[in-house]
Amino acid sequence: MNKLAVVAAGGTGGHLFPAQALAETLIARGWRIVLASDERVAGLAQDFPAEQRIGLSAATYKPGDPIGMARAGFAVLGGALKARREFRKLDPAVVVGFGGYPSAPALVAAILDRRPTVIHEQNAVMGRTNRMLASHVKTVACAFPTLQKAPPKVAGKAIVVGNPVRPPIRALAELSYTPPEPGGPVRLLVTGGSQGARLLSELVPEAIKVLPEDLRQRLSVQQQTRAESMTQARRVYRDAMVDAEIAPFFRDLAGRLSAAHLVIGRSGAGTVCELAVAGKPSILVPLAIAIDDDQGQNARLLAEAGGAEVAREHQLTVDSLAGALEKLLNNPARLTRMAAAARSVAIPDAAERLADVVERTARS
Repeated sequence: MNKLAVVAAGGTGGHLFPAQALAETLIARGWRIVLASDERVAGLAQDFPAEQRIGLSAATYKPGDPIGMARAGFAVLGGALKARREFRKLDPAVVVGFGGYPSAPALVAAILDRRPTVIHEQNAVMGRTNRMLASHVKTVACAFPTLQKAPPKVAGKAIVVGNPVRPPIRALAELSYTPPEPGGPVRLLVTGGSQGARLLSELVPEAIKVLPEDLRQRLSVQQQTRAESMTQARRVYRDAMVDAEIAPFFRDLAGRLSAAHLVIGRSGAGTVCELAVAGKPSILVPLAIAIDDDQGQNARLLAEAGGAEVAREHQLTVDSLAGALEKLLNNPARLTRMAAAARSVAIPDAAERLADVVERTARS
């Protein structure tokens, strides 16, 4: 077997980070990796462990836009033709797609050449690109026990492997949860500093400001905040006399997640699975404009297990968030139960499970 795998991913970290975790696992098993994506991936893929990157044209479109659909179709076709030329030189044993339109050209090329193909769906709702291609690939793997919007035959055969997480996050699965001590410090981590995060950037500081003074004095907040909201957030925390670290991005997220007593964030697939692996209680705020409510469906995994509270945007106010925080942060026993519940649905070895699926598909 030629142990070369083409990994097709890009667009966002939500697609790229699981692909990177798989790539690192396959490399440890003796595989060589080539990354196929569009040009948007360049800024995110600096640390991606690929010996080569194939840049492929791709585009998306808005539903109901026939002109946009035609343009996207031509872009994907051009990317697929280039991918076929590259594949004939590389002769990959398997092509693995992680969703998003940048993955489409490589998968289309592999399907046309009848090469072994795998799709991994990170969300509880199958994305549009994966939905269109899933019936044509050899194997479909998924992160969540439910796979909504997938063709029925695909959903019935999909292999649940979990969402591959980066090694520093994976290591948190070995650590037990320690709740805040009565009267002791309370560490709150607020994530979600990218798409649609204005709500959290502005509402969380205001909610913390109205907490009782004794609780505010115990709080230590680390918050990812939109750049344009940082000055306001710092002012609110300063006025509330709350110890807070504000930044648009935290590089050492694993270390901060390890120390947190409670997490507030969006419910992207990666976030939900990382919280489960780390065993952290959370308040999740699904992105309201997300297509097919994929973030809301992702959050159900933790909420139904008892590991998270879900606050929908249209229900979220300063007072409602402050009330939820006060109840949780003053109840260490409940935080401990939530932590155990979150960890009960974790699949920390998702990268290894997905690598097993990839290898079986390549041999078949």
